[in-house]
Amino acid sequence: MVTPVERVSGTGTRDRLASLTGLRFWAALAVVLYHLSRHAGTLPWISDLTWYGRSGVTFFFVLSGFVLAWTYDGKTVPTSVFLWRRFARIWPLLAVSTAVSVVVWRVMGTDISLRGVAATLGLVNAWIPGREFLVGGNPAAWSLSDEAWFYLLFPVLLVLPFLKSARGRGRVAVVVSVTSVAVWSAGALIAEPAIRLWALDYFPPTRTLQFVLGVTAGLAVKRGWRPPVGLASAVALVVAWHVALVPWSRAVPDTLWYSPYSASHLLSAPLFALLVAAAATADLEGRRTYLAGPWMVRLGHWSFAWYLFHEIVIRALLEGVGRPGTRGETAALWLVVLVVSLAVAAIAYHGVEHPLERLLRRNGPGGANRRPASPPAEDGSPQDIRTRRDQPAKTHE
Repeated sequence: MVTPVERVSGTGTRDRLASLTGLRFWAALAVVLYHLSRHAGTLPWISDLTWYGRSGVTFFFVLSGFVLAWTYDGKTVPTSVFLWRRFARIWPLLAVSTAVSVVVWRVMGTDISLRGVAATLGLVNAWIPGREFLVGGNPAAWSLSDEAWFYLLFPVLLVLPFLKSARGRGRVAVVVSVTSVAVWSAGALIAEPAIRLWALDYFPPTRTLQFVLGVTAGLAVKRGWRPPVGLASAVALVVAWHVALVPWSRAVPDTLWYSPYSASHLLSAPLFALLVAAAATADLEGRRTYLAGPWMVRLGHWSFAWYLFHEIVIRALLEGVGRPGTRGETAALWLVVLVVSLAVAAIAYHGVEHPLERLLRRNGPGGANRRPASPPAEDGSPQDIRTRRDQPAKTHE
């Protein structure tokens, strides 16, 4: 008998948890609207709901752990092969987007820190508490420094005994959630705002809690656990959380440790884990979701490139046309940014990201050019849960 898991992730399928791909687009959109609101002017309602849309990064960290756990649980993959796959997935587009970002900075006459660019390309910039490192090269790329750290930890997490039982995973989920609240509260102990921002927002060990929660949820769903709420309810909970941040944001400045800014990304991980688990469950049970439609999947594929390039487009357009002065001008600028940045993302995905990943994977450890071809197996990342029709069998591992 074919199990639900085999129907979704077996070698004969075309899609793997496609609803998660659709969710990627919405998370990236939240980040884009966050930056538009902060840098290009606000629009009613939309800006209120996405004023803390940077929480989309937290979603990607949770999704990263979930997908990797789902993909590699029960498989024996050499660490060198796993890390090469992750490098091939994220670094080529990081390098290209950073180069484009540096060119835009120079055209704008903005000073560039070569140390910051080097740290960005070396995937270590989030470890260093300085603006020249955190925004060096490409300001959006700091999260990939955290991801690189997660990738190093992941092989260790998979062999931990307390993640192998349902009771152990439940305890880990509770401990991680409680620790996240404790870390948020610890912000009261850090007097310097810049250091507090780095420690709570960028520092990889802080963000590791979100990744571990995703790994825990991914292992749980893979081994039969199902979330207590459906997809619609999980979406409603996430939206309600961001609605609750609106009055909070009007009462507490972002510079204070108990502001909704830090809470939005430190305390949202359990809700995002529930959302990801509910979407995956919907796919496993064969329920149709609007997230798994062809265009949603396509936009999800572009989301990694969109995330890396959208701030570059915003900066370039603001430099060219200036900050809008009226609501109509703001709406027009938003529309132009969305259209142009998505177009750039599509070009980057099809022209750079996807072909370079295939090339590196094929010629690196475990690649098709290094060993006889074998049946394709599952793979995943926070940036990529793509359909099988986009991957040639020999390079899909």
